[in-house]
Amino acid sequence: MTEIERIEDQLRRAFEGEAWHGPSIQELLADVTPVQAAARPLAQAHSIWEIVLHLAAWADVVRRRLEGESIDNPNEGDWPPVKEPSEAAWSKSLEWLKNNHAQLLQTVSRLPSSRLDEPLAGSKWSAYITLHGSIQHYLYHAGQIALLKSRDEGGHHEG
Repeated sequence: MTEIERIEDQLRRAFEGEAWHGPSIQELLADVTPVQAAARPLAQAHSIWEIVLHLAAWADVVRRRLEGESIDNPNEGDWPPVKEPSEAAWSKSLEWLKNNHAQLLQTVSRLPSSRLDEPLAGSKWSAYITLHGSIQHYLYHAGQIALLKSRDEGGHHEG
């Protein structure tokens, strides 16, 4: 297995499943309703929905940097706002995240190993550090989603 294939595997595990740490992003989001996604069980924390939009936006930035585009921040902003808390909008948000992840994986699969140590356009970080950072980013926010779900399911509403 090449280093690119190992990175791609870890990115997939963090997002889709079979992650060593516990539930992946998709596993955590599988049963989240629009009401639960928009809820703020912890007053000072982002909602699950905001986290989904944030992850989708940054997966797109990483893909675009890997493809040579110099981009500082997502077009939608670091934390895109939830515009319409509806079932259709929640489905669209989940689809945006899933599509951006799939496009990122596709780009990673085409990346030559020789580019791993090169700095990416619009970033001071190498492709290697950026890709491992993307895996860490998924896992960091997976933990937040798990915490928000447990707070919401436990009936602890602070906001």
